[in-house]
Amino acid sequence: GVLPPGDVRDCLVALADTEPLMEQLFRYRFPPGTTLSGHSFGNLFLASMCAVAGDLNKAIKATSRILKVRGQVLPSTLVDTNLVAQYADGTEAKGETKIACSKMPIQRLSLEPSDCPPVPETLVAIREADLIILGPGSLYTSVLPNVLVTGIPTALATSGAVKVYVVNVMTEPGETDGYTAADHVRALINHGGPAIVDWVLVNTRFPTGGTLMRYREEGAWPTALDQRELQTLGLKVKEAPLLSINDMARHEPDKLAQAVLSLVI
Repeated sequence: GVLPPGDVRDCLVALADTEPLMEQLFRYRFPPGTTLSGHSFGNLFLASMCAVAGDLNKAIKATSRILKVRGQVLPSTLVDTNLVAQYADGTEAKGETKIACSKMPIQRLSLEPSDCPPVPETLVAIREADLIILGPGSLYTSVLPNVLVTGIPTALATSGAVKVYVVNVMTEPGETDGYTAADHVRALINHGGPAIVDWVLVNTRFPTGGTLMRYREEGAWPTALDQRELQTLGLKVKEAPLLSINDMARHEPDKLAQAVLSLVI
């Protein structure tokens, strides 16, 4: 009965102006063999705060004060929804954890119920923004659900902000197998409309050696840059070496920030 707090927790921790120990505490997961095995302390904290404050939005605001968050963290909707994926063969899967289990390509994603109202403050934030960044993150289970909420696509399309989609460094097994950068963008446009993005930011540096082999064993591959296909979509493309230099194939935060800001400065 609690709205999923994981992404909200990560945003709060990322923007928190607190001691590193607090960040470790909010990310801490209870070990196997305990009653709370696998649960995150941050998720439990937010669930408890929801009960105390009354709803998730109030819980986020209260937690933001506790963590001294710089900025605002706003959910797209406060309605309890289910993700529904329709695959190329006509079959369906319901629920985030089940969607990535199928090996069939996802053809369409929807919300159930389909008429989830947005949080009014979120629409205001979109309208007043100078820069809107979509991604990086799981395409079908983290990014697209937001643009399926009633009113969000229109708010994005009519916003005067510079709108940037950050393409994932790697494909994700069960969600974007074999996807190129253009495939990611097409899925975004097909679900939210062509006016929700102006720029596509693509990484040009890929993992090698043991890191690449480990990802391959998991079924993940570097997201190929098909610039010609991207240009046919009528979008501006920025390429940059954004890979973090460690054993994880992720964006390097400072490089990503510089690349994004270069589009508006």
